Amino acid sequence: MTRDPADLTVADYLDGAREMTAANRPYLAHLLAEEAAHRTTDPATAAGIRASFPDPTTTRTETN
Repeated sequence: MTRDPADLTVADYLDGAREMTAANRPYLAHLLAEEAAHRTTDPATAAGIRASFPDPTTTRTETN
């Protein structure tokens, strides 16, 4: 594991996002995926990443 965040790759951020999704941490997964999308040079790839990890505050449904 790297100690310098600047050394992290898009794949590292996506791996972290998947781990956070598996751990039921959707907001953290979204933040990691946003960073991965930001570091991606291809707009279509960035859009795909964002679609895979949507903002949980806009997708949450309220229950009573």
